Amino acid sequence: MQDLLDAYLEHLRSERQLSSHTLSGYGHDLSKLLVLCTQEQIDSWGTLDTAHLRRMVGRLHMQGQSSRSLARLLSATRGLYRYLIREGRCQSDPASGLMPPKGARRLPKTLDADRTAQLLDGALEDDFIARRDQAMLELFYSSGLRLSELVGLNLDGLDLPAGLVRVIGKGNKTRELPLGRMAREAMELWLPLRALAGPADGAVFISQQGRRIGPRAVQLRVRQAGVRELGQHLHPHMLRHSFASHMLESSQDLRAVQELLGHADIATTQVYTHLDFQHLATVYDQAHPRAKRKGNPE
Repeated sequence: MQDLLDAYLEHLRSERQLSSHTLSGYGHDLSKLLVLCTQEQIDSWGTLDTAHLRRMVGRLHMQGQSSRSLARLLSATRGLYRYLIREGRCQSDPASGLMPPKGARRLPKTLDADRTAQLLDGALEDDFIARRDQAMLELFYSSGLRLSELVGLNLDGLDLPAGLVRVIGKGNKTRELPLGRMAREAMELWLPLRALAGPADGAVFISQQGRRIGPRAVQLRVRQAGVRELGQHLHPHMLRHSFASHMLESSQDLRAVQELLGHADIATTQVYTHLDFQHLATVYDQAHPRAKRKGNPE
């Protein structure tokens, strides 16, 4: 079973070209499934059936696993069995039609427009680190990039005169995104400093030693900016969520936001309609005469 699992993960790495982060997630979930099979004395992937899998999911749920984690486990299992069936190693997928227990839907955390402006318009030193970090923050919010897309960005993906950035997203899919005026200006201030550092390759964002900056370093810099400018925890995906929420709030064009984010399934993008409804509900509560609470002098 381990050999077939390793072969599948290698298939994801070499043929599907998934990011190291995504690949690590699949490996973690499927290793968990393998442990469960061992506990159930299941010695081949062809022996695992839907009843076994349903029992395993139920046990994990009772142990406190979230619905989201269980959904990810089942998704990884379906991917594995698609591969095994294609390779002639199994006849059916035990996860087909199996749904995780329903859990509370967690909406992504975002910054409102004023807080975003506070973050990006703070006082800025004219040095290597400050200019690089400002360019990263502006790019996250301007174009809704994923962390992996930002650290993987090369110079040939930038077209500053045209206001475009080309990124490689999940599944090795390329998409072109608009680059806002403030992000372009931040890039124009950063790139000359980058050139002076003697970059080792074409990476847009590098360390002072000239090496491509890694995801952990970006997360740290974003977190420090959040504490410094906003007094709160901040992570790169919160800027992507804010980009999506603000775009949808202004345009009401769900399909366009889906394309900008690079979501394969529009259902993934629809979570932002819930955020937009929350905003509308707040406006309604504040503005509608019959919505105001009794005793409110306004």
